[in-house]
Amino acid sequence: MSTSIVNELREAILSYDLDTLVNAVKKSLGKGLSAVDVINALTVVLREVGDKFQAGDLFLAELVAIAENVKTAISEVLEPELKKIGGERKSLGKVVIGTVHGDIHDIGKNIVASMLFAAGFEVYDLGKDVPVEEFIRKTREVNADIIAMSALLSTTLPIQREVIEELGREGLRDKVKVMVGGAPVTKEWAEEIGADGYGEDAIEAVKVAKTLSRVRE
Repeated sequence: MSTSIVNELREAILSYDLDTLVNAVKKSLGKGLSAVDVINALTVVLREVGDKFQAGDLFLAELVAIAENVKTAISEVLEPELKKIGGERKSLGKVVIGTVHGDIHDIGKNIVASMLFAAGFEVYDLGKDVPVEEFIRKTREVNADIIAMSALLSTTLPIQREVIEELGREGLRDKVKVMVGGAPVTKEWAEEIGADGYGEDAIEAVKVAKTLSRVRE
């Protein structure tokens, strides 16, 4: 992979400006790189961004901006290019994500959804205040590999358990992995309710999702 391309995309990503990033992506394509090559280069930079965030060198707002911009650049520029040549972006798996019923906080969930998409997952975002039944319906509809549930209120934590229990009643529990997250969520809580993974933040959530997905990089 060309170091100069990675450097140019890194500079564009860290500008936090969508137009700058889109132009850099188009410029890379104009130099003869394939859409897959550009996605791979973006992935390299996103890993660096994740390291910076975990080291405390990036603020949450900056992570949000980067995730959203990369998501937009991929969906608006690179995916159409892939379809034009008959290719498809390699999917790491299908993720159904949402903030559980009774909870309308979605900033953290939105960041995770964007980061998962940018990392290579097919993401089905159900939004906030999502009923148990909707998680089950969408999981069955898209044949999801992973359900990711966010809860920001301690009073809504039991809904995460309810979704897992309902998966069992519907005969889906052994067909899908379950991730949980949110401010009051702990590793101990995830283990108590029988979740398969827990992410403390968006970067960790992506790492956990890659580990849980049936589709490997």
